[in-house]
Amino acid sequence: MDHSMHNFSRRLSVAPMLDWTDRHYRYFVRLITRHTLLYTEMVTTAALLHGDRNRLLRFDPAEHPLALQLAGSSPAALAQCARIGAIWGYDEINLNVGCPSDRVQSGRFGACLMAEPQLVAECVAAMKNAVTLPVTVKTRIGIDDRDSYGELLDFVGAQVDAGCDALIVHARKAWLKGLSPKENRDVPPLRYDVVRQLKTDFPALSITINGGITTLAAAADFLTTLDGVMIGREAYHHPWLLADADRLIFGAISPPITRENVLEQFLPYAAKQLAQGVPLSAMSRHLLGLFQGQPGARAWRRQISDNAHRPNAGLAVLALHRQLTDSKE
Repeated sequence: MDHSMHNFSRRLSVAPMLDWTDRHYRYFVRLITRHTLLYTEMVTTAALLHGDRNRLLRFDPAEHPLALQLAGSSPAALAQCARIGAIWGYDEINLNVGCPSDRVQSGRFGACLMAEPQLVAECVAAMKNAVTLPVTVKTRIGIDDRDSYGELLDFVGAQVDAGCDALIVHARKAWLKGLSPKENRDVPPLRYDVVRQLKTDFPALSITINGGITTLAAAADFLTTLDGVMIGREAYHHPWLLADADRLIFGAISPPITRENVLEQFLPYAAKQLAQGVPLSAMSRHLLGLFQGQPGARAWRRQISDNAHRPNAGLAVLALHRQLTDSKE
């Protein structure tokens, strides 16, 4: 596939989130923002080489620009998976060096790889040799007691030398010992200053900051010194925060949209998926936050929670929104 058509900006992206940023969520968010870069859930090299590729990789063309996030530590396996991703039409290949879960450590990928900068660099170089797409790395600022700025500089320097096209930095360190993945998203303090310092030390490298950013105003503020901002959980639970992204972050002239517009545009997609055997609940769970803060939001969430999982649940469950908002909570 020719990727010259996919010139995209990294100014704003939605973080890869396991069990959340699947293809249905991405299609839905794409109705809210045209330009924000989207990421797949993390896909391990083993799953991709030995599993159901169609299930792992398929996406709707509307989801572009779209990056594939891989996890692994074998340069050869990562190169092969990067090639597969390129053939499937992704716009970027991203390597996960930030996920702190135990499952990840036993598989030797994710944040534990920060301790092996040379190995990560070999992985990056192998992927760069395999594809013409941008190859990027998502990392933390350190792990456990190995969190000196000097070690981070060495790590980033090795990736730059290997040809890394952009770095996404979650501005917290990861505790591999003693904290759950959930705690690792909240407990280690955010250190935005470290990411800004990296930009000073690597001015030519595209650097995106991630962690604790919950508004477009905050994102715009970071963009005065950094190249990109990645928003995670907030973009999932309150997807409407992205409604002004195209205008405010990308400077695009886009017609104003309403939540109702988005829901109406999602219905034909949902109908098509239902016809292919996708259960309604697999899609509707991503829409729970669409009317957050609006009249009828609670009734909407209840409507989905009570009905979407029923056998043969159809579009009627989503189409009822009008009645819910017209009735008072």
